[in-house]
Amino acid sequence: MKSFHVEFKYQDRKGPEGSKVKVDASNLPGAVAKATREFVKGLDRKQRFDMNKNGLEIKATSAEGGSESATENSASTSA
Repeated sequence: MKSFHVEFKYQDRKGPEGSKVKVDASNLPGAVAKATREFVKGLDRKQRFDMNKNGLEIKATSAEGGSESATENSASTSA
């Protein structure tokens, strides 16, 4: 298992919000998925709405000092 630092940022009603999480996973996509699930579980209904409306910025880096990084801007989708 490798350690990764995953940072989340989104625009809330009151201003920019964010969080930084350290997770253990075997690869970068797995670390992002695991950290995102944990992050979204901690949000209330209004925060999730704001996150979906304005998008979520994700930055992930390897904790071992490697050069792996990924940034994703996700926009909300209407169903």
